[in-house]
Amino acid sequence: MDEDESLDRYGLHPAGANLDEVRALLAAETRLERGAQGDGDTLLMKLCCVQLFNAANLDDVLLIWQAKSASMDAGCSIDIQLLCGSGLARTKTYLADLRLPEAEAALRRLLHCEAAGDFEDFTTAGHSAWYAAYYASDA
Repeated sequence: MDEDESLDRYGLHPAGANLDEVRALLAAETRLERGAQGDGDTLLMKLCCVQLFNAANLDDVLLIWQAKSASMDAGCSIDIQLLCGSGLARTKTYLADLRLPEAEAALRRLLHCEAAGDFEDFTTAGHSAWYAAYYASDA
């Protein structure tokens, strides 16, 4: 499946079993990309992260982080804000409470990006609307 097929199949706001399929697709592409940069489809990975961002489930934060940290290309393609579908404050609290090395790395990156101004005027609704316009312009 590529980015266009995923967008056609799931849209930007998948629900229910479709979310599980998006998670599985993201995990598979992340494994490929982690194996060798360029083996995974980073555009598809980004779309999956947008879809999960829109679902606003905190349990998806580490899956999105794994995708973002799979390679340099994935890191550039997947915006740090996509970890925060449930909001920046809730995401920071969630990551801090996990007490896992991976969660700590994600939290450090979030805090660094927040200090750099990457979350200035950030809202989940605004970010979701930006991506809706982005993907509509691709159509």
